[in-house]
Amino acid sequence: MIKFSVSCRYADAGVRDEFKPNTIDVIADVKTERVVVLGGSGFVGSAICKNAVSKGIEVISLSRSGRPTSPSPWVDQVTWIPGDVFYVNWDEVLVGATAVVSTLGGFGSEEQMRRINGEANVVAVNAAKEYGIPKFILISVHDYNLPSFLLSSGYFTGKRKAESEVLSKYPNSGVVLRPGFIYGKRRVDGFEIPLDWIGEPVERILRATENFTKPLSSLPASDVLLTSPVSVDDVASAAINAISDDDFFGIFTIEQIKEAAEKVRV
Repeated sequence: MIKFSVSCRYADAGVRDEFKPNTIDVIADVKTERVVVLGGSGFVGSAICKNAVSKGIEVISLSRSGRPTSPSPWVDQVTWIPGDVFYVNWDEVLVGATAVVSTLGGFGSEEQMRRINGEANVVAVNAAKEYGIPKFILISVHDYNLPSFLLSSGYFTGKRKAESEVLSKYPNSGVVLRPGFIYGKRRVDGFEIPLDWIGEPVERILRATENFTKPLSSLPASDVLLTSPVSVDDVASAAINAISDDDFFGIFTIEQIKEAAEKVRV
């Protein structure tokens, strides 16, 4: 909350005292975004942190690895908290936040995937709701039109469980982004893996041939080959748009993610 005064003066010395204006106190609400990124030191999480910092948003990251090793200047502008969502003291993370973005997810055994993709996000959603955080954004995954027996894996069931929790607890402000293959420059153990060398050409090819391949989209598992990749910057920009746009909620497909990203860049 910012309070400031407006004072008006007249050059005419003949103005009577009773008509001389007084100082006016004006109260203005200035919204300051304070975003918590869960998994902020990961591939997608770090892109969201970087994008948010560039927009002047205050960013707090909670991840098991804490501060990343990247020497980029934006890293110094993020508050890095090492911790696990199952054991963290949420007072140190959520107080004063205006939105939570979760990039939590991963592969492993069936039990591990259900826990990290589903249960971890459910814990985070409920904590955010308990602390009165007005918006929750989940980075989920496209289902690739896979047959049901493949979608029953711990990875997909965990993600869908997390989605349900977001949309249940935040029916009018929860956001679920469903990207497919995410490309960009990914750092692993100090080495940079240029996933954009694969993702960008494939995205261009699929975009150029979409009129020919669209009739095939109804075939089971066809999306595995026909779904367009999406850049990590587009996913990050869409998340930033979700933070700032109160009319942006619900489930968003790959094309809708790209459209939302374009709004932020304009």
